[in-house]
Amino acid sequence: MTVAQDKTDLQEFLLILGADLGTSGPAGNGVDGKPGAITKREFLRIFANKSAAAITNDEFTKFAAMLDNASPAKVMAFAMTESGKSAFFDTGRPKILYERHYFWRRVRIKIPLLSNPVGGGYTMDSNRNGINDSWEKLADAICINPIAGLESCSWGKFQIMGAHWKPLGYSSVFEFAYSMVISEYNHYEAFVRFIKANNLIGKLKQISEDPETCRAIAKSYNGRTYYKHNYHGKIAENYRKAKAILGLNE
Repeated sequence: MTVAQDKTDLQEFLLILGADLGTSGPAGNGVDGKPGAITKREFLRIFANKSAAAITNDEFTKFAAMLDNASPAKVMAFAMTESGKSAFFDTGRPKILYERHYFWRRVRIKIPLLSNPVGGGYTMDSNRNGINDSWEKLADAICINPIAGLESCSWGKFQIMGAHWKPLGYSSVFEFAYSMVISEYNHYEAFVRFIKANNLIGKLKQISEDPETCRAIAKSYNGRTYYKHNYHGKIAENYRKAKAILGLNE
């Protein structure tokens, strides 16, 4: 299979971050444009950070202020809806969801588990090796097409698709993806960039405990079929919970 794009860039990026890619390639540093088992191993190792800093209360308040002083409870409600309590898996890797239909749109080749015009196939740890299946799929996908693989995942606490990296102001999808590994702060920063880039502040501020007021942001953020998963209802319920957690009466 030769659906290759920027495989050398991937290896060079990993090398900068301290990867040990062996001695292949013209420079003898493992950068040979042929990512395989070693590249996958180092990718999974480097994209794990069990000491990633959690967002502080001051930083959290700051981000809410950056969204035209939207209520912190409304930002928290979004985070709870998208990823639950944590931005990271127990392995230290940021939460992701690999979307095989996104990858298929880019490579146009059916590949078991990795590429299919029909979405789905979501599993957590089917082989029980302690590595989330989305991360295993991504590690395989980047050996076929690194950019397409990274763009075909939703990333972090707010599950932002990697494909949005450019309009959000990141220099590359590599930078965007690795920023999710560094800290929870970066997850919130990406969310603020996304909300601003798509002019969603007004819809975010409409959130209340009434699910009807959450439909506009739910549709814009989660797509036209948001209602099939009661996305607007989940936001409303999580807003109620977030207010209780933060001790807000609004």
